[in-house]
Amino acid sequence: MDNNNAKQELKIELTPEVAAGHYSNLAVITHSPNEFFIDFIAVAPNMPQAKVQSRVIMTPENAKNLLYALSDNVKKYEQTFGEIKHRVPANAPKNGNGGIPNPFEA
Repeated sequence: MDNNNAKQELKIELTPEVAAGHYSNLAVITHSPNEFFIDFIAVAPNMPQAKVQSRVIMTPENAKNLLYALSDNVKKYEQTFGEIKHRVPANAPKNGNGGIPNPFEA
């Protein structure tokens, strides 16, 4: 069998520190011609500042692969658990973002 066609196993190490994860309820995505930057942020109510918990930098191709993988996983989740409803607080501003602050708006 040709070694180039053989399946290669990828071993992934998950350390306990990374396995603990970081909670995020907001992601800010920016890009340059060569990279996508995804900042995962934890926003707390009535707090004037929010801390970036983690930043992931990806190539545009890998960002698109992530988009497809997330879409596929959301579909599978909804098939198992039902539709994920977009919830908006009753007193949310009418700007359509559910009251989540946009750091790029004045």
